[in-house]
Amino acid sequence: MDVYLPIANLAVDGLVIVALGVATGILSGVFGVGGGFLTTPLLIFYGIPPTVAAASAATQVTGASVSGVFAHSRNDGVDYQMGAVTVVGGMAGALLGAVIFNLLRSAGQIDVVINVLYVVMLGTIGGLMARESVDALRSRSTSKGGSSAKRAAKRRHHPMIASLPYRWRFYKSGLYISPLGPLILGVIVGILTMLMGVGGGFFMVPAMLYILGMSAKVVVGTSLFNILFITMLVTMVHAFTTRAVDIVLAGLLLIGSVTGAQLGTRIASFAKPEHLRLVLAMIVLLIALRMAFNLGVRPDEVYTVVPL
Repeated sequence: MDVYLPIANLAVDGLVIVALGVATGILSGVFGVGGGFLTTPLLIFYGIPPTVAAASAATQVTGASVSGVFAHSRNDGVDYQMGAVTVVGGMAGALLGAVIFNLLRSAGQIDVVINVLYVVMLGTIGGLMARESVDALRSRSTSKGGSSAKRAAKRRHHPMIASLPYRWRFYKSGLYISPLGPLILGVIVGILTMLMGVGGGFFMVPAMLYILGMSAKVVVGTSLFNILFITMLVTMVHAFTTRAVDIVLAGLLLIGSVTGAQLGTRIASFAKPEHLRLVLAMIVLLIALRMAFNLGVRPDEVYTVVPL
């Protein structure tokens, strides 16, 4: 079933795009990630231009985040005060990211930068996840052998966060810290979302846990709250400035991801978390290696000439 993508200016198999959405949706349901950090590279592998892939993936993440925010809100799992601070920072970061995006595109380097960022990001995340999963499996086998497991340390915010001035009380997160920390975190996520089309949850959730020291109960819901508003802004900025959002592509991805998320949730209910994280780490590392390989291979067409 061929479908023409007006912004990407090419025809694709609509069922393949929906299948990609299903795959990322399953990952979202199983592992609790937005899936945007995998959607964009998979679209690039399929032949979608990196700029269109990044902008359209951000649109898909917006739609996928809505239901998550409502679900966590019903369970009192969203710190709206913390979310508001990160959203303000994320909006500033998204606007700054738009300037960087346009400068890189005018210089003809945006596609290379997106690919390099994904190689670095996926390689780092995949390596950390693989190490954490192997450590968890080793500790599980050790505890089965009769040794006592180490007691988990109490979660505290990073000393750098503690040194920032103008402290606020974030009651739902159980914190008394400066809002400058979450604000800077939001700026970083906004820039990443603008450049790479990711929701930022892969970066936001660990940072909230290990840097800000937030309560695990509200981390995922607050991260989704931030992602929802930032990806909405990023979609609007892309639509009006870069004009790289392909609504047909985003719609096909959203159809697949909604279906896949339901399947992923069922899979996660009976699978072991340590094994799931190790599988995701292997997938992420393989994608990073494939993108790194593509960066170093001479393309079939060194340049193309098209009518303006």
